Amino acid sequence: MAMTIHVDVVSTEESIFSGLVEFVAVPGEAGELGVLPGHTPLLTRIRPGAVRLKLPNKDTEELIFVAGGLLEVQPNLVTVLADTAIRGTDLDAAKAMEAKKLAEEALANRKGTLDYARAQAELVEATAQLATIERMKKRGH
Repeated sequence: MAMTIHVDVVSTEESIFSGLVEFVAVPGEAGELGVLPGHTPLLTRIRPGAVRLKLPNKDTEELIFVAGGLLEVQPNLVTVLADTAIRGTDLDAAKAMEAKKLAEEALANRKGTLDYARAQAELVEATAQLATIERMKKRGH
């Protein structure tokens, strides 16, 4: 039997995933961060993107989109505290494309620094959602 670690992925609204995994990859601020059982304790911010979970005895990884948040790694527990978390299978490509288009328009027509910062954040989130959807399509989900 493969070594596993318990992972919890939670958003402000609900628990998205709780269970044992062989491996978890999280979009860290400096790039993708992989965590295996026995990883050194860690606390870091995460950016919008896909959390990849390798479940025991499964060939494909489960994907969960997160819109940012925190990652806490303890010896026997990994917790992803996401601002927003959506199961990969629940992502809506049309909605993400529309959000990206609106954010791009807001960036082009900015009226102030607050509007610009919000539009940038919305554009990053929509682009990350679309990348997660594309990754799922390539895997045949």
